[in-house]
Amino acid sequence: MSIREFERVASGVDTQPSPMAPQELIDRLAAAGDADAASAPTVAIVGGGILGVALAWELLRMGIRSEVFEASPSLGGLAGPLTLPDGVEVDRFYHAILSSDSHLAALCAELGIADQLRFAQTRTGFYVDGNIYSMNNIVDFLRFPPLGMIDRFRLGLTVLRAQMVRDWRALEGVSVEEWLLRWSGENTWRNVWQPMLRAKFDGSFADVPATWIWSRLVRVKSTRSGASQTEGAGHLIGGYRTLIEAMAKRLEQAGCPIHLSTPVQEVLIEGEGAAARATGLCVAGQMRRFDAVAVTAQVPVFRRLIPGAPAAYQKFLADTDYLGIVCPLLVLDRPLTGFWTLNIADTRFPFTGVIETTSYIDPKYVGGHHLVYLPKYTAPGSPLQQASDEEVKALWLENLQQMLPSFDPASVRFFEVHREKYVEPLHGLNETDQIPGIETPVAQLYLATTAQIYPALTNGESVARHALEAAQCIEAHLPAAAGRLAAAAASAGATATHG
Repeated sequence: MSIREFERVASGVDTQPSPMAPQELIDRLAAAGDADAASAPTVAIVGGGILGVALAWELLRMGIRSEVFEASPSLGGLAGPLTLPDGVEVDRFYHAILSSDSHLAALCAELGIADQLRFAQTRTGFYVDGNIYSMNNIVDFLRFPPLGMIDRFRLGLTVLRAQMVRDWRALEGVSVEEWLLRWSGENTWRNVWQPMLRAKFDGSFADVPATWIWSRLVRVKSTRSGASQTEGAGHLIGGYRTLIEAMAKRLEQAGCPIHLSTPVQEVLIEGEGAAARATGLCVAGQMRRFDAVAVTAQVPVFRRLIPGAPAAYQKFLADTDYLGIVCPLLVLDRPLTGFWTLNIADTRFPFTGVIETTSYIDPKYVGGHHLVYLPKYTAPGSPLQQASDEEVKALWLENLQQMLPSFDPASVRFFEVHREKYVEPLHGLNETDQIPGIETPVAQLYLATTAQIYPALTNGESVARHALEAAQCIEAHLPAAAGRLAAAAASAGATATHG
């Protein structure tokens, strides 16, 4: 979610749903007829990831029709599925739903898929100096061998201090190193935080604000409950594909088309300077007119789509940087560590952590497989992005066996390598003014992207909330759209009642 949305949720003042139930609106729109629908403004949405589809859904709830254009043959983007060689579908990247993800839970209930949610108790561990240590509850914390008693106390104080921060802006000008040294101390910094940060940021993190660790400590704390502070995580059966397909089905029922394998070549912009206005899309060499355009792609992709935008805006967007990711998926015939997340405080290994999602996903939901993700976040220009899949496989398996001597290469059923150049937006010290807004300098052109989700983490919950905020922004500038479709739907309902 964006800064504005984050503050609204944090303050307890949440956004309100539209007054008409979505299925009721879908039924009435279907009965309203093509003539009424044709007269209502339509929004083109570029990108069929979870953000794009959720944006189309939220617009529909407001009575605004849209069309979604997705370049790939399937919906989902980073949250989409991967089909294994045996035909089983699994998440391409790792995801988890927490019990505190209230907006996502409400969305699942609204779509009738809440019965597909599953939660389980999980475990977290740390790999330090060649050993694995559980960090799953208060007892584990108090016994954590890599740190002495005073250092464990200061580590606990760091977590507690993060929960007490009420104004995250106070951390914007403080580096993550300075803040962690202040609260955790030199030993904890050197043995735990520093190697983890080096791995996460591919070496350099000098310009990273303390908001980065604060937001993570707050979210991790939300996974724990009870006096023992045991941890839990959940998922949808079928992954986020289940959520995306439920929204897509209802969108198409309401006359909101979704176009797959349909890359957008350009956003059409007419006029210059203050008179610039988005008028539609160029798709397969054809001009498609729309009343507004919303792009849900990463900022570098967005820039390529808007050559007609003002030069100053293009230059502003060029300053948005991202971490990439190289993320092999090990599909095993047995569990590996038993931990959901094994944090690696050791810079010798190429991967950032060991994420075993079948610690909370019953293997029966993923073809009886055990799924282990070994992510490596990459700085811009990292040579790992150009390494072949075979090179990555050889390097990863060699290091995994060195790290976990009990690992048996014969347990690997499949080894799938996936990579993306733009995964996690990089925010520097005191750079909130560099975050692009949803509304752009081009009239009726909107940008809804993960770079705007700050200081919250990018996950299913924050993306779904951000889709709502973007829809509210678009709706505020298309007053006729909601009015015309809502009126058509109401008229259809009245006709059905009195006919």
